[in-house]
Amino acid sequence: MRLVSSGNNPPREVDKYLLLHEREHQVITVRMHPAVLLAPVAIALAGLIVAVVLNGSVLRDQHVIMAIVWIGWIILFLRALVLAATWSIEYFVVTSQRMILTSGLLTRKVAMMPLNKVTDMSFQRSLGGRLFGYGEFILESAGQDQALRNIPYIPYPEQLYLEVCDLLFPSKDDGDD
Repeated sequence: MRLVSSGNNPPREVDKYLLLHEREHQVITVRMHPAVLLAPVAIALAGLIVAVVLNGSVLRDQHVIMAIVWIGWIILFLRALVLAATWSIEYFVVTSQRMILTSGLLTRKVAMMPLNKVTDMSFQRSLGGRLFGYGEFILESAGQDQALRNIPYIPYPEQLYLEVCDLLFPSKDDGDD
């Protein structure tokens, strides 16, 4: 399994949320699947194609309207850039004690659930998830309000699911090694 970070050196964006004591150690750290960027990038590219076609044909002499079209495309492009920058600092982290989802570019959000509070975990894969290799984790806990319930765009969902289930429900043989 390819992890963003393994063992003792988590990314800087994640490291500050890990507990300093020896009890907690990082097990899994991954970014959301890059498929989260497909729609914004496709929309920006489609906008570029539309702007170029309009600029070269129908609206060639309509400078004010073309300026508006290009401004619209710049907004689509900037939106895709912001979403890419946000994706680059969002992580799903599983430690020996808890699950953490960090998100947000300007306003940082850190959602956390202790492993011992998870009562059920499942994952689902949409058609797009099957095609591109991502899934969504769904966590259940005994508590009513959950800071962490759905974790979308998880890469390698089957592998991560088995790894996390092994942490949540360790086999009795694990202590005999």
